[in-house]
Amino acid sequence: MINAMPEPTLSELQNSIDELTAYRDRLHKAVASAANKLRMPAKKIEATLKEHQELIMIEEALGRLSKDFEERRNS
Repeated sequence: MINAMPEPTLSELQNSIDELTAYRDRLHKAVASAANKLRMPAKKIEATLKEHQELIMIEEALGRLSKDFEERRNS
């Protein structure tokens, strides 16, 4: 029999959102910095950031966490 994990508390959800947001910001900065060092045009840097798979996955996860947080807070 598999034990189900307990539902996260609002505090735990907020901590996850905060930590994931900080990681996203660090990753964004690192990718932009590397692109600047390569002297990429600004439009290419923007496109690279917009299409970066890890950044996309982080944004999706943040959206789900934020939605869950709001639903729990309002219930």
